[in-house]
Amino acid sequence: MSTLKDRLTADMRAALKARDELTTSTLRMALAAVGTAEVAGKAKRELTDDEVLAVLTKEAKKRREAATAFGDAGRTEQATKEIAEGEVLERYLPKQLPDAELTELVSGALAASGFTGKSQMGPAMKAAQAAVAGRAEGGRVAAEVRRQLGL
Repeated sequence: MSTLKDRLTADMRAALKARDELTTSTLRMALAAVGTAEVAGKAKRELTDDEVLAVLTKEAKKRREAATAFGDAGRTEQATKEIAEGEVLERYLPKQLPDAELTELVSGALAASGFTGKSQMGPAMKAAQAAVAGRAEGGRVAAEVRRQLGL
């Protein structure tokens, strides 16, 4: 079992004993998503820490999007719950890069590979994502790549 998955399980058990309903339900949901990812494909397999991190990142993004949707619909109570769940998941995600560092990493990746035009957006994104290595959301990275390519 991966160490991040072990940590999620241990934290869920601790939250269960402490009767922390929000943390318990959020971590249960996260572990269920990890379990689903483990059985996706032809055979069940253990996920690496990086794969578990990718699942948690997706779940956190779902929470942010749901909170926005509920807030726009005037359902503030549900939006608040989604935000709180997102904050629980954030504890397990790496700290997001500040904008200045993101700009620097993306410009370095684009310069190293010689990307200059909009026709190279796909390969440029791949290089930028590799340089950022999960420390910034894909949307932020894509916006910075577009800005630097002049799109």
